[in-house]
Amino acid sequence: MNERPKSFSELIRTSSIPVLVDFYADWCGPCKMVGPVVAQIAGELKGRILTVKINIDKKPALATQWQISSVPTIMLFSAGQSVMRLSGAYPYESLKAEILKHL
Repeated sequence: MNERPKSFSELIRTSSIPVLVDFYADWCGPCKMVGPVVAQIAGELKGRILTVKINIDKKPALATQWQISSVPTIMLFSAGQSVMRLSGAYPYESLKAEILKHL
């Protein structure tokens, strides 16, 4: 078993598969709509992507580092680099299609 990454930047840099990140907030209505969509896609693409949810109110430094100005923001990282960034509540088909373009 691999040792758990010590930080978000280590995770996105060292993951052997792309990392899908859902930046959200508990008070955000659209985040509540997109959360189950992200979870469904994560289940379908298990083994092809790693999925992480980041609450911007609990991790404000990460939100600032990645210039998250609105939530939900969904990002896909590969080898430490952002390869996809979407803001807003995307429906299932659209979000999955965008993710698959980068896998």
